[in-house]
Amino acid sequence: VQLQASGGGLVQAGGSLRLSCAASGGTFSDLTVGWFRQRPGKLREFVATIKWDGGTTYLADSAKGRFNIVRDNAKNVVYLEMNSLKPADTAVYYCAAKQFGSIYDWREMQFWGKGTLVTVSS
Repeated sequence: VQLQASGGGLVQAGGSLRLSCAASGGTFSDLTVGWFRQRPGKLREFVATIKWDGGTTYLADSAKGRFNIVRDNAKNVVYLEMNSLKPADTAVYYCAAKQFGSIYDWREMQFWGKGTLVTVSS
């Protein structure tokens, strides 16, 4: 499975961005997909997951109320919709996946894509 994150860019604080994670080389509807980020000087951290069947999602406390994760199995894409962005959200965002994973399996992702940079200016 190959994953490709895109949609990053420069946005002002309070603005919105939608990141996309496109998958190829596998059965997309079998994949639980997650978003992670690595802020400057920090370790990579969990942001959100969406279950392979699209039925449930799990968001980190930092994402609740501002971010939303959705999937379109017809297009083999998972989106991370980010609103009310803050400078502290500046990071490289990665998507990852696990076949038939639980939304809580974010520590056990099998497949990783290259990241996309999000910069939030104050």
